[in-house]
Amino acid sequence: MWTPSPSRRVVSSAPATLLLRLLLLAGAADAAPPLVGVSPQDEAYFATQVIACRDGSGSFPRSRLNDGYCDCADGTDEPGTSACPEGKFYCRNIGDTPRLLFSSFVNDKICDCCDGSDEYESGIHCQNTCRNRKDIDEADDGGGELSVTRLDATNEFTIKHTNINKDLIQKLRGLRIALVIELGLVVS
Repeated sequence: MWTPSPSRRVVSSAPATLLLRLLLLAGAADAAPPLVGVSPQDEAYFATQVIACRDGSGSFPRSRLNDGYCDCADGTDEPGTSACPEGKFYCRNIGDTPRLLFSSFVNDKICDCCDGSDEYESGIHCQNTCRNRKDIDEADDGGGELSVTRLDATNEFTIKHTNINKDLIQKLRGLRIALVIELGLVVS
């Protein structure tokens, strides 16, 4: 049986590669998840490694922030997902008016924030429709007050979602009728 001479030993890089991968994974585990859906005023609240639920019901590690599982009844741990029914999502809308959305509107394939930040994982691209206040002021040229007609976004938003809900209720009624008919045919 042939054995390589000591000067020609083949050294496997597998242990070195494994060690490098473990170090990278450890670094990634320590990396803070992005603060999606958090207002700038609240960023310091989420800076610690253990974060308290705002309602006092408990706490959670920073690694579980926006992980899609509701750890706090008030939604403190899920500002950027729709996991908690009581959660709120903060739209920065840079250059325009920031706003809060119910978290159920996050990643629902409808662009509710003018900057599109609420659809970060939905697979659709939202055009940034935020109006930059500086641009509006410059367009005015100081020649009087600029009149900008805006629809009430809350009403438009509510109407859109109300119509979606009405459509879903209609579909459920149709499915219920189909199920009753199907059951009647099976029993006969």
